[in-house]
Amino acid sequence: MTINLEGKIALVTGASRGIGYFTALELAKAGAHVIACARTVGGLEDLDDAIKAAGGSAATLVPFDLADMNAIDALGASIFERWGKLDILVANAGVLGVISPIGHVEAKSFEKVMNINVTATWRLIRSVDPLLSRSDAGRAVILSSGAAHKCRPFWGPYSASKAAVEALARTWAGETQRTPLRITSVDPGATRTAMRAQAVPGEDPETLPHPSEVAKAILPLVGPDVTETGKLFIVRENKLVDYRLPE
Repeated sequence: MTINLEGKIALVTGASRGIGYFTALELAKAGAHVIACARTVGGLEDLDDAIKAAGGSAATLVPFDLADMNAIDALGASIFERWGKLDILVANAGVLGVISPIGHVEAKSFEKVMNINVTATWRLIRSVDPLLSRSDAGRAVILSSGAAHKCRPFWGPYSASKAAVEALARTWAGETQRTPLRITSVDPGATRTAMRAQAVPGEDPETLPHPSEVAKAILPLVGPDVTETGKLFIVRENKLVDYRLPE
């Protein structure tokens, strides 16, 4: 299925590598103008080159750290001043933290995971919600993880942060269900990324899907024909699923 995003403005966080990089590239190839955010300037410049090589328009590069909450607020204001709206949000950026027993996790490590994965995501939602509401077909994709549900031993901080992110997305979807805005959480599954290598260093990365495959699966979720909201998309199963209460 061909997705036409001509004239759409798309914001992607964590766009300098991995899933964020390839999602930004897919959005640009579909015609969107991409606002690419990440800490790594070199990675953003590589993305811009790749977008131009693929025939897309030059991206707007925004190098900043999501720990800078004031910068997130300023980003929303800047988008409004330049474009007056936002059509697509892909909140992809996140950190793993440490794989460790909960009682051994240092406070500063736990706080960093929650700050980047949860607080910054909330701040980003707050910053761009008014912009997405000005679009005739606003779409938001919030990257989650199977860790939010499996809660494997030693993955406490990351699991807790992704469960919180899903709660934010579901709440936001409920609040906006009577508007054109559609919101989807995405579980990409184990993917060939730097974060996965950090989490499971002994794993052969060639056995995992490339992040470009995940990006291609995400693209239809931001199309104008999307009707579902508040669901979880499981990339490995290529399907949307409902949330349910404990049994």
